[in-house]
Amino acid sequence: MRLQEKIVLITASTRGIGLACVKACAQEGAVVYMAARNMEKAENISAQLNAQGQQVKCVYHDASKPETFTAMVEEVVKAEGKIDVLVNNFGTSDPKQDLDFAHTDPDVFLDTVTINLRSVFLASQTAVRHMVEKGGGSIINISSIGGNVPDISQVGYGTAKAAINYLTKLIAVHEASHHIRCNAVLPGMTDTDAVREKLSEHFRELFFRHTPLHRMGTPEEIASAVVYFASDESAFTTGQIMSVSGGFGLATPVYGDLSGISQRR
Repeated sequence: MRLQEKIVLITASTRGIGLACVKACAQEGAVVYMAARNMEKAENISAQLNAQGQQVKCVYHDASKPETFTAMVEEVVKAEGKIDVLVNNFGTSDPKQDLDFAHTDPDVFLDTVTINLRSVFLASQTAVRHMVEKGGGSIINISSIGGNVPDISQVGYGTAKAAINYLTKLIAVHEASHHIRCNAVLPGMTDTDAVREKLSEHFRELFFRHTPLHRMGTPEEIASAVVYFASDESAFTTGQIMSVSGGFGLATPVYGDLSGISQRR
């Protein structure tokens, strides 16, 4: 029960990594708020988890409506009197439009950067104000390994995640005196519906060639890192950009071509 008595708010939480974070935090004793656009789906999920003895509630959030990033935090604080943990899980990109540098429409690039970066800035700024009043808290940004390692496409998404990594460190430094910590979790390719829908099997296999653990991560593995940053176990950890990516980006750039050669010698 590492998160007992903590109030946790998680965005984009009805599927994939977000839902795994909801379940993991609730299992550790937190009161978890699912921030979601589809309230019917969120309420069905929360009802199932509450029937198992957990404490899960819902709050409305629509990333296309910037005011809801502020409103969701205010609603949680009004109901609970505080917010201890904010998990900024929302992120989006359209691989069919968010292409390489030369071919991505400027409006697509700017829109992609704006919606991803705005989600973290607005929610975090609102949460910080309340965390200051209550003596501290933890903000956890779900970034991407693509924010560290430039990709051949999705220029807007990668740029946004790189900015989120910087913003993570900035919040950590600016708010440390208020006992507010901020860290980021950088998933590699993770086995979610979104990945399977948007990325071909051929592309996934190419990605595995450059991943030392040679597989996708699971949403539950990402959620484990989130629980650590949400808990008091990480009380002396802030400003960290933690890769949870199976080792992607660690090896020589030709790793995918050379892997296994030493074993064949």
